[in-house]
Amino acid sequence: MREHALIVISWVTVAVLAAIATLALALLPEGAQLAMHWNLAGEADRHGDAAFALFTPVVMCAVLSLVLAVLPRLEPLQNRMEGSAALYRAAWIGLLGMMIMVELLVAAPAFGWTIPIMMPLVGVGLLLIYVGNVLPKSRPGFFVGIRTPWALLDTDNWIATHRLGAWTTMAGGLALLLAGLLPLTPAQRGALVVGALLVSTLPPVFYSWFLWHRRRAR
Repeated sequence: MREHALIVISWVTVAVLAAIATLALALLPEGAQLAMHWNLAGEADRHGDAAFALFTPVVMCAVLSLVLAVLPRLEPLQNRMEGSAALYRAAWIGLLGMMIMVELLVAAPAFGWTIPIMMPLVGVGLLLIYVGNVLPKSRPGFFVGIRTPWALLDTDNWIATHRLGAWTTMAGGLALLLAGLLPLTPAQRGALVVGALLVSTLPPVFYSWFLWHRRRAR
């Protein structure tokens, strides 16, 4: 899928989200409040004006789409991010999917829908598994991938770091998936989320440094 196709898909997604938000707002009574944030127990802990809550994901999707469309033109280490195209596109598609999930979750009360509150957590888990699967297909760049200083300076370091990062990212995604699907207490779910973030990020960073240090010591 080319960059142009992703731009078109992004703006179609923004238009669909805007249509959902507009219809949901028309169905709600004046002065209605909608949930905008949920805690690890699945309880809404922040509400906002219906219009603000419904159109925030629309604006976020538009801004993210603009940023992602511009990034290839700013990348100094690759020609329009060709070396990391698979990862770049996976992240773009995944973020669009997340925006759709958030919009549906916020708008659900207006349509009388019952959507599992942990759906975004499940979505992030699936996104990490998806991204982890394509991490090894990236090459050094300033905007996409595990951008440690040691990996940016050495393509072999980058490749090795991302091969390990693929496994740790997918492991973190699986942990988040379980956190969203299993009937856990807030404390247990919080511990699993923190563990997922640590597992997915720290090992590849340390490994990248280790490879650089070992090569330097030779």
